[in-house]
Amino acid sequence: MTTPTSRHVAQERDAADPLAGLRDRFVVDDLLYLDGNSLGRLPAATGDHLTGLVRGGWGTELVRSWPTWIEWPRRIGDRIAAHALGARDGEVIVSDSTSVNLYKLAAAALDARPDRRTILADAEEFPTDRYLLEGLAAQRGHTLRLLPSDLDEGLDPDTLAAALTEDVALVVLSAVSYRCGALLDVAAVTEAARRVGALVLWDLSHAVGSVPLDLTAAGADLAVGCTYKYLNGGPGAPAFLYVRRELQESLRQPIWGWFGQRDQFRMGAGYDPAPGPERFLVGTPPVLGMAALDPALDVLADAGMDQVRQKSLRLGELIIELADAWLVPHGFRLASPRDPARRGGHVSLHHPEALRISRALVDAGVVGDYRVPDRLRLGPAALYTRHVDVWDAMDRLRDIAERRAWTGVPAEPSRVT
Repeated sequence: MTTPTSRHVAQERDAADPLAGLRDRFVVDDLLYLDGNSLGRLPAATGDHLTGLVRGGWGTELVRSWPTWIEWPRRIGDRIAAHALGARDGEVIVSDSTSVNLYKLAAAALDARPDRRTILADAEEFPTDRYLLEGLAAQRGHTLRLLPSDLDEGLDPDTLAAALTEDVALVVLSAVSYRCGALLDVAAVTEAARRVGALVLWDLSHAVGSVPLDLTAAGADLAVGCTYKYLNGGPGAPAFLYVRRELQESLRQPIWGWFGQRDQFRMGAGYDPAPGPERFLVGTPPVLGMAALDPALDVLADAGMDQVRQKSLRLGELIIELADAWLVPHGFRLASPRDPARRGGHVSLHHPEALRISRALVDAGVVGDYRVPDRLRLGPAALYTRHVDVWDAMDRLRDIAERRAWTGVPAEPSRVT
């Protein structure tokens, strides 16, 4: 009799998977890779695409390619808007890093609410977001209020609602928590903040490409996110920022670079911000980094975010199902929301020896990652991860747990975001 935890069940799910064929569009080896929420796999088309750009665009055309390249931040931004964010053309631009973009938009938002002195953020927000807000608050004499949230369940909307006063200028939150994967309701939070006149800046780094987003329907104000996780843009890929069309003309970002200047090639004496999302650019776009996004977005466009989400939920449920059956008796517990509607694309498991276990997993040919305190974070990306990959990875984790194979493994801090 086939049990729910049988590998045969995973095989059956793969046989019925409408996204199964997309795995062939990635470079995949024997490694069991459950860290797509840190760095996505390489799309198979990316290498030739970049080679063509380097040899042709750079090697042959040289500066004659600039009239094409200079449009890429907007063009690729529109592709991300259409396929991953539910945003309109002209609301997303590709530029800089997530941290720099968050700084630009947070500063612009605070300037747009000059009579308000409070910034709200989750106390468990990703560190760089908190550090940037701490710096902005110190520079401007604002108060940064960090809201307590549960390490496994994320921020309680009631906690946020109680903190929303007429003095709040800006709320900064992640749509999906980097540690536990807790998913916030973008529309509900945005509406609650709008009732008191505050702006909301979303960090979508762990949501984009994993969770369907509809920023237009949600009425979202501002957002940033990276492209090297579920969007598979590669290490160091440039980030994106989103500004709702109706807000663009009223916001002025703090880094006045010539790519954000109106009629930039007139080399004007004074700064006059460009219309549209280009006003949030600063300097020369990272052409090679942006180029890798095109073949990656081709795969996502063919998959469709609804299909991605459904498979992501199935993969996450399989992790939880196997953890309940195999790992709980060995001291593990779920450290993510159990309700799939409240969870993004990754699942965290708590164990006192999670750091050493994560290293033992690498030795066993499985890559997940570790987050303090004592969390093993597993991120199966729907575009290329099979159900049998999850089953095999969890089976190896079970073996490590049963043998206590982490004993003697050195504890090393993770440097993966």
